[in-house]
Amino acid sequence: MKKSALVLCAVAAVTATLAAAVPPAAGAPAERSPLAWKKCATKTYPTLQCASLKVPLDHQEPRGRQITLALSRVPHTAKTSQGPLLVNPGGPGGSGLSMAGFVAKSLPGKTAAQYDIVGFDPRGVGRSRPALNCAPGHFDPVRPASVPATAALERENLRRARAFATACGKKYGDVLPFIDSVSVVQDMDDIRAALGAQRVNFFGYSYGTYLGALYGRLYPQRVRRMALDSLVDPTGVWYDDNLRQDEAFDKRHKAFMTWIARHDAAYGLGEDPGGVEAKWYAMRGALAEKPAGEKVGAAELEDTFLPGGYYNGYWPRLAEAFAAYVNDGNSRPLVAAYGMFGAVDAAGENGYSVYSAVQCRDVRWPREWRTWRDDNDRMHTKAPFTTWNNAWYNAPCAFWPTHHLSRPNVANSELPPVLLFQGTDDPATPYDGAVRLHHMLRGSRLVIEEGGGNHGVTLSGNTCLDRHLAVYLTTGKVPTGDGGTDAVCKARPAPKPQTPRQAQPRALSHPWSTMGT
Repeated sequence: MKKSALVLCAVAAVTATLAAAVPPAAGAPAERSPLAWKKCATKTYPTLQCASLKVPLDHQEPRGRQITLALSRVPHTAKTSQGPLLVNPGGPGGSGLSMAGFVAKSLPGKTAAQYDIVGFDPRGVGRSRPALNCAPGHFDPVRPASVPATAALERENLRRARAFATACGKKYGDVLPFIDSVSVVQDMDDIRAALGAQRVNFFGYSYGTYLGALYGRLYPQRVRRMALDSLVDPTGVWYDDNLRQDEAFDKRHKAFMTWIARHDAAYGLGEDPGGVEAKWYAMRGALAEKPAGEKVGAAELEDTFLPGGYYNGYWPRLAEAFAAYVNDGNSRPLVAAYGMFGAVDAAGENGYSVYSAVQCRDVRWPREWRTWRDDNDRMHTKAPFTTWNNAWYNAPCAFWPTHHLSRPNVANSELPPVLLFQGTDDPATPYDGAVRLHHMLRGSRLVIEEGGGNHGVTLSGNTCLDRHLAVYLTTGKVPTGDGGTDAVCKARPAPKPQTPRQAQPRALSHPWSTMGT
């Protein structure tokens, strides 16, 4: 699902026994030049450095065509280094270049100083080359309404999904068979080798947790420490996980409506959560008939409010726009909110192209549209907030022009203790999936944010969670519970009503994917 922020006939060598199917020895070219790090400092991250790395497009042909990965790092400053800490913000399709600076700045200084914190743009993303953009303008407003209330709407949305898949195949047919999670993980090991490290530390959010689990399955002997935040359910990638998210996002949307009702004095939308929610759906219906500012139709409204499921810090700004439209007939705040939260720029087009390429290639998706229609009709009945918007976002996978890989089994008993973090009410990576991954990674430890509904919970102001992360990265120590939950942190308080200027955006772990997601 977008702002989360991730196919066809099997022909791949990767099977459920991932390590056997893709041996580590299939990796990088035998000769490699040292990484040439150069200053690329920004005002926010003044010590950031950048480099590039050539890796094989096809890791089974290590001396064949090469592609380029863009890397960033904040070097360690302590006398003794604990080695590289490779970081990933989620996706698929998320740029990780700025994350090295973010993590270095957000961790306690003494902890960050002990690591070379390394970010990267995965293959196809951002400053890596080639960078994908399958169909510029695909999300330009105003799109057809998501809910297929008529056969004509369904046909038009299907046409758009098929056209996107076709455009990707025509433009990147030589690259798409190698844009997948396994290839990204093999790239990660090439980065480790280029850094001269025998073992690597890893910290990933959302979809990055899936990359971490895959890396641990493929290269368990090369993992030193691993912290994963907002956990992808590896048993449902990717079709089932998206359906599960629909229900979880609907629940989170209801929580937002309840928050608005609680603050009726600020927003004037009523004290009954059900009544507030009814007004939201009435707004969606009205925008389907007459888009606001010729930009915000029903689909764009869903795009605008979906980030509120990822981060409740957006709630005040979204509530202000909602109230202005309903109470005053003023659509300008809604159009402005769309520009801030829902509009897609070139980076978003790139992110969506890679998101589609990875998810559609990773695993088998249904080929019969009847299956999609039946499953999403059932889900829409109980979760109408974003089910069909999410379905169309992923629908290119029904027509994807590459063969699919087989879903790997990431169960692992060979890793050092992995530290896991999860909000209990996170809709992008629902809690049940986090529990499943915890059980699959033997010896892992699970820290939960009780009542937390945001996505990407560490380094976001919860001192309890951040303390566990810092202790682990500094010493390797993990909390020990009863085999279920190993530590519990309370969620931060819900936001208070603010003026629009106060409700500033926060960077999502990954702004285009369900997986973080």
